[in-house]
Amino acid sequence: MGDNWKTLAKQFSALGFQVHLVDQRNHGRSFHSSEFNYDVLAADLKAYCNYHNLENIILLGHSMGGKTAMLFAALHPEIVSKLIVADIAPRFYPVHHDAILEGLSSLDFEKITSRKEAEIQLSTYVHDVGIRQFLLKNVYRVSSETLGLRINVATLKTHVSEVGEALPSMLSFQKESLFLRGDKSEYISASDESLIKHQFPFAVIKTISNAGHWLHAENPVDFFNSVRDFIT
Repeated sequence: MGDNWKTLAKQFSALGFQVHLVDQRNHGRSFHSSEFNYDVLAADLKAYCNYHNLENIILLGHSMGGKTAMLFAALHPEIVSKLIVADIAPRFYPVHHDAILEGLSSLDFEKITSRKEAEIQLSTYVHDVGIRQFLLKNVYRVSSETLGLRINVATLKTHVSEVGEALPSMLSFQKESLFLRGDKSEYISASDESLIKHQFPFAVIKTISNAGHWLHAENPVDFFNSVRDFIT
C-alpha cells in the first residue's frame, strides 16, 4: 500500500516531482474485490492515470507492485517515461507467503484490542520484526473500540498464486528502466538478468547493499540515492 512509501515520497517530492502513492485493490484504503490478477491491477492503474490526467509518469513498484508496474509500462509506454522495479523479475515465483497470510488471518479482532496484542499474535507466524511492522500498518481503528485490517486477506489467500504468475514473455518496454535488488534477497538472481534484459532491453540492474526483499525500508538511503540518480 502507498503508506509504505510515505517517507521516500516526501524525498522525491522535495526534488520537485508530483508523487502519487497508490493503494492497489484489496490493499490500503482502496476497494475490496474478489477479482485479483495483474491484468486488473494494471487496468486499475490506467483508470487512476486517466482520472488524474497523468500523461508523463515515472512508475515505481516493489514486488507485486513491481510486476504491476512492468505490465502497465509494457501496455502503456506512451505515458510511462521511465520504469523502476524494486526486487522482482517478470518470471514465475512459487507461492511463498503462506505464513504471512495465515498470520494475518489469525488476527481475531473480537479478542484483540490493541496493536501490541496483534503483534504478539502475528509473531508466532512472522518472526522478522521489520516484516511484522510492515504488516501491522494494515491494522486500523474501525471504531473507538474495534480494530480491523485494511488488507483483504480472504481474496489474497484465494488468489495468492496470481501474485507469483509470470508476465507474458512477448511483453516488452523499450525505454529506460531501473531494476533494484537487495544483496540479501533471492528475488532477482543472476539467471534472471537475461530475462529482464530481453523484455526490458534498456534496463540497468543495480544491487542495494545491506538489504533483503524490503530493500526500500531496509536501506532507504541507498535506495533513494539510486532512484534519484536515475530520475534526475
